[in-house]
Amino acid sequence: MKRSGASIVAGLTVAALALTACGTTDPIATGSPTGGPSDVPSATTPAEPVNLTFQSLSDQPAAIEVTKQIVDSWNKDNPNIQVEIVPAGWDGIYDKLITQFNGGAAPDIIHYEAASIVPFARDGYLADLTEHMSADHKADIPEGILKTVTVDDQIVGYPTELQAYMVFANTKLLADAGVEIPTGDTMTWDQLRDMAKKATANGVTGLGWGLASPTAAMMAMSPGFGGQWFEGTGTDATITVGDGELALPKLVHDMAYTDKSLLPVTLTLSGGKTLPYFYDGQIAMTIQGSFQAANVANDAPDGMEWTVLPPLAGPAGADQAANPQTLSVNVDSEHIAESVQFIEYFTSTANLAAINKADALIPATTSAQEALAAEMSGEIGWDNILKSGQHMTSAPYLFVDTYAQWKDTVATPAFQKFQANEIDAAGLADELKSGWDQVNR
Repeated sequence: MKRSGASIVAGLTVAALALTACGTTDPIATGSPTGGPSDVPSATTPAEPVNLTFQSLSDQPAAIEVTKQIVDSWNKDNPNIQVEIVPAGWDGIYDKLITQFNGGAAPDIIHYEAASIVPFARDGYLADLTEHMSADHKADIPEGILKTVTVDDQIVGYPTELQAYMVFANTKLLADAGVEIPTGDTMTWDQLRDMAKKATANGVTGLGWGLASPTAAMMAMSPGFGGQWFEGTGTDATITVGDGELALPKLVHDMAYTDKSLLPVTLTLSGGKTLPYFYDGQIAMTIQGSFQAANVANDAPDGMEWTVLPPLAGPAGADQAANPQTLSVNVDSEHIAESVQFIEYFTSTANLAAINKADALIPATTSAQEALAAEMSGEIGWDNILKSGQHMTSAPYLFVDTYAQWKDTVATPAFQKFQANEIDAAGLADELKSGWDQVNR
C-alpha cells in the first residue's frame, strides 16, 4: 500500500503510569455481571495457524503481569491464534513506530494513545476497524471516548485506559479549617475556591497544583468552562481563545495572586514534585492526575487522613477532554480480523477492569468502569475517580495537525509566563493566537 511518511511530530504523551497499591486482579474473560456485553466474542478458528505480535507499552510490574496473564489465557484457549508480546516503553515510541512502519516491520497490534495515533491513521498506517468492532463493544464505549479514536469517520483504535484530573484532599486539615467535605456526584470550581480560601491559614495554603507543563491540564479541563480551543481538523483547524478558554487559566491566576490560596511555587513544579508539599501538610489539597492515587496510597505518611474529592464541574459541567490509551491494528497486517478478535478479548469487561486496576487508571468502557467500581468500593479515592469516567468527552486538539508544535513552542511558555504573573490575560490570549498563526501558516 502506498503511503506518505508520518508527517507530524509526537502529540501529548500519556502521563506516567503508577503501580497500584491494591495488587492485580486475575483477568476473567467469560463475561460481565455488570451490564456490559454478555460474553466475550469467540475467536474464529483460522484455516492455518496464525501468529500475532502485540507491541505493549506497559512498563509497570503490575500492568506487565496482568497483560501477560491475559495473553497467556488467550493463547491457551486459542491454539491456532497465538499472540506474542513485544515489550516496548513509552520513551521514543513515536519515532520507533515511524521506523517500523516505513520499514515494513510494525507489529500486528499497536499499543499507543489517541493523541498520537491520529497522524498515523491519516498517513494510512492503521487499519479501519469500523466494521470489525462488535456492536456490543461499540455500544459499551461512551460516545465522547469513541470520538477520540475516530478519524475521518473511521474507528482506528480500541480505547483502553484513561486518566482524569482530580482533587486530592487532606481531610484533617480541611476539618481543622471548618471546611465541609463535598459528597455529591460532582463539586464546583467555586466550591474548590471557597474551600481553598478557608483552608489557607496557620502556615497552610489551601491548594497546590503542579503546572510546570500546564497545557495538557488546560486543554483537558476547558470543556467544563465551555472552552473548545479548536474547530476543524488537520491543517484547516482554527483556534479560539475566548472567555471559555481563558476561564481556567484566570481562575488559577486569581487563586494564586488575589486569594493567595494556591501556593505559587507549585505552579513551577510537576504533579509528582508537588506531592511532598501535600504529604508535609503545607497544602490542604492538590490537583493531580487520577493515577496518583496509587502513589499517595503508597507514599503518604502513616496516619495521614486523605481522600479524593468528587469530579470538578465548571459552568458547562464536569466534562474533561479524553486522551485514552489505545490498541490499533497495522493496516499491512496479514491478520487484521484475528488481531481484532484478540483486542476484543483484551478489552472485555473483566480484562479491561484488571489492567486499569493494575495501572490505577479509568477503564474506557462503561461495563469495565462499573466492574472496577464494584471491586474497589470502599478503597480510598476510587469511587470518585471512577465517577470522572462518566464525564469524558472528545478532545478537539487531537485532530489538529500542528497542535503538538503549538503546545510545545507557544502554549506552554505562554501559560508559564501568565502563571508567573509576567503577562496579563490579554497578553496570554495574544501570545496564544499569534503563536498559532505563526505555527499554522
